[in-house]
Amino acid sequence: MSKKDIICVRIDKNLKEKARELGINIKDVLEKALKEEIAKRKAEKIKKLAEKLSELMKDVTPEEFTRLVKETRYER
Repeated sequence: MSKKDIICVRIDKNLKEKARELGINIKDVLEKALKEEIAKRKAEKIKKLAEKLSELMKDVTPEEFTRLVKETRYER
């Protein structure tokens, strides 16, 4: 089981009441939304890095790339 931390969030009182009336578990909804946002931002970050890498490597031929990868393997 993962460790839990306590945070405080202020939300509109009407939202809280409506959620309770509908049987919505606020903690579960917030955790799910936070996980989704983290995944989304990680994906955006990876996409930006991939775009930068693509730009940096635009002049590298596949053969040169293959050669460089093989060289780094031998350095290990």
